[in-house]
Amino acid sequence: MSNRTISMTDGLYQYLLQVSLREPPILQRLRAETAKHPKHSMQISPEQGQFMRLLVRMLGASRCLEVGVFTGYSSLSVALALPDDGHIIACDVSEEFTAVARRYWHEAGVERRITLHLAPALETLDTLLKRGEQGRYDFAFIDADKGNYLNYYERIIRLLRPGGVIAVDNVLWDGAVIDKKDKSKDTVAIREFNAALHKDQRIELSMVPIGDGLTLARKRS
Repeated sequence: MSNRTISMTDGLYQYLLQVSLREPPILQRLRAETAKHPKHSMQISPEQGQFMRLLVRMLGASRCLEVGVFTGYSSLSVALALPDDGHIIACDVSEEFTAVARRYWHEAGVERRITLHLAPALETLDTLLKRGEQGRYDFAFIDADKGNYLNYYERIIRLLRPGGVIAVDNVLWDGAVIDKKDKSKDTVAIREFNAALHKDQRIELSMVPIGDGLTLARKRS
């Protein structure tokens, strides 16, 4: 028994992967390719991808949003968990990064479940709102520029159905959120985001110490 979350040593982390991780081979290959990328640290961890697949299945989600695609590990993880008629609106601005994602979506046979919008995500989300898409989405994942986290969140909370869930990555920011000397723009933005959600009575909230910290916000009825 423990009255707080235990520290994750390297050995314990390897044990977690050994006895828990069930990573499909195509995700393994995508992760291996991305590991060679100069910005490989932008990819979520495999256990987080598995956690999100489980969450999507538990929600019975079929309509999803993703802000920040990179090479596609998170979107592929979610797409593999969706029913045949499930769909993801994926937002990114990089043709280079998402070209990798497209290859793996195609190979996995899920490309028809994902619509990629290569444009600023705020524009895409605003377009969905203008189309009357409020309350029509089950699940959303935010993992993009930290300065816009609150802007993304405020739009997505409107697009989400009651009982739907928003998952937000990097909320512990490698521990920098508690470093009072760190006044960098991204760190300050994440602190402000975390504080805002803590006060938001529209949601039920849990910050999970997986990966670089994952906040789960469930929209109240």
